[in-house]
Amino acid sequence: MGNFYTDNPDLKFQLQHPLMKRIVELKERNFTEKDKYDYAPQDFEDAMDSYDKVLEIVGEICAEIVAPNAEGVDHEGPQLVNGRVKYASGTQVNLDALKQAGLMGMSLPRRFGGLNFPIVPYIMAADIVSRADASFVNIWGLQDCAETINEFASEEQKMKYLPRVCEGATMAMDLTEPDAGSDLQAVMLKATYDEKTNQWYLNGVKRFITNGDGDIALVLARSEEGTTDGRGLSMFIYDRRNGGITVRRIENKMGIKGSPTCELVFKNAPAELCGQRRLGLIKYVMALMNGARLGIAAQSVGISEAAYREALAYAKERQQFGKPIIEFPAVYEMLSVMKAKLDASRSLLYETARYVDIYKTLIHISEERELTKEEKEELKKYQKWADLFTPLAKGIASEFCNQNAYDAVQIHGGSGFMKDYPVERIYRDARITSIYEGTTQLQVVAAIRGVTTGAYLARIKEFEATEIKPELETYRRILVDMTNAYEEAVKKVVDTNNNEFIDFHARRMVEMAGFIIMGYLLLLDTNRDHNYWKTLEVYLKFARSQNEQRAQFIRYSNVNDLGKFKVE
Repeated sequence: MGNFYTDNPDLKFQLQHPLMKRIVELKERNFTEKDKYDYAPQDFEDAMDSYDKVLEIVGEICAEIVAPNAEGVDHEGPQLVNGRVKYASGTQVNLDALKQAGLMGMSLPRRFGGLNFPIVPYIMAADIVSRADASFVNIWGLQDCAETINEFASEEQKMKYLPRVCEGATMAMDLTEPDAGSDLQAVMLKATYDEKTNQWYLNGVKRFITNGDGDIALVLARSEEGTTDGRGLSMFIYDRRNGGITVRRIENKMGIKGSPTCELVFKNAPAELCGQRRLGLIKYVMALMNGARLGIAAQSVGISEAAYREALAYAKERQQFGKPIIEFPAVYEMLSVMKAKLDASRSLLYETARYVDIYKTLIHISEERELTKEEKEELKKYQKWADLFTPLAKGIASEFCNQNAYDAVQIHGGSGFMKDYPVERIYRDARITSIYEGTTQLQVVAAIRGVTTGAYLARIKEFEATEIKPELETYRRILVDMTNAYEEAVKKVVDTNNNEFIDFHARRMVEMAGFIIMGYLLLLDTNRDHNYWKTLEVYLKFARSQNEQRAQFIRYSNVNDLGKFKVE
């Protein structure tokens, strides 16, 4: 029997990171629930064993059920029946299998019926599911919307909705509209409060809503009459059982065809205010989107894994000129760079997930008791790092995912263009990852402050100071040289004090920082396990050449060049 967890040692390696000790200690509140719930861990080793066993179940379901269904789901897709979504038959089989295995509400507290898992093993499950079928993770993985309810909703709302998620209810986040895509301040779906019924009602249209007919939805709506900006928006919880929403259409998409992307019409749809009025965009959507972006980074890594494995298998089997094509330098170079991008993406993904785990758990603990001075400093540090790394993880992992999917098709040659091979679907599925939940360009907008304030450089310097084995010093020197070039490039751009010039070079500078950080993460991986040295070497050759290219562009440009790039 196949298993997408046990056949990938990189996953267990990331799960066994030293920081997991602190994460588990915080998440389990020093194992205080072991006497209350028979499935609560007794100690750290017991918790890690639980994560390992559950991920093994995820890996088996994905290899034996989800992956074999992927092509059929892609071909059949969801259907619109009387204003409701009917999943493809394979999608429903997948969902039933994961529900029966108790894999909904993985990260939610046990008091709601969840497993109380940290973010890391949950994101790892999303990584595995995405390898099997990237479209299906958009249904199963949206359970992380429940984290927003757990973080901001009232106790009554938590008790009302979170047990349902743990039992298998699907979720959606209804944010975008026909005239409000990336610019969510333009959202105009109207929320009106009726004092007679003591009820909020929603009216309007939402578009491009992933799993839009989910059982429970978080809806961004304009609650303050006469407002036109983000300060007039609030977050609402909608229960599909209450009616009031019709699915107008399911979008006919290039990829992730098993995931229904819907246009929704709200007609006096009853809903509940989540949290405080006017904080919908400013506070709640920001938290929701950060979680979603981490999820897309996991999806990107899973797709990269699938693309690399398909390309590797094909290259070993395909014979040309009397030998397998994997023996040709043009092919094995592509494969080695694909693997380096995959490993670098995965290291960045799980480093980010670990940061999120610590700061989110400390926030929950702060609601139970006052944090110590040391804990407050810890929260501040990890929240800062999570905010810095999330746009990098989403932006770079999704770009690498697209590149790996492209190269996987190229290695297949003409066969890769045919639906006979999974890479055709993988290539189409990959394309959305650098678009939804904030395009790569928007990730750069979120990340550029980390460049201009020196926050990325400060973190890089902390990595640089980490103790490593003497035989790895050569690699550190390469990263130090890359850092020096990065500092020079940033100084030149920032010293112009010209915002347009900074924006023009923002992506170059953000990617330079990201490539250095990923290099250090791979260096630290190699320091823990020498088996990563080959990936480290290949990645540094690739990353150094990429950073030199960007540094050169910046070195030979000036403010006066901006007009030359403007298209009439």
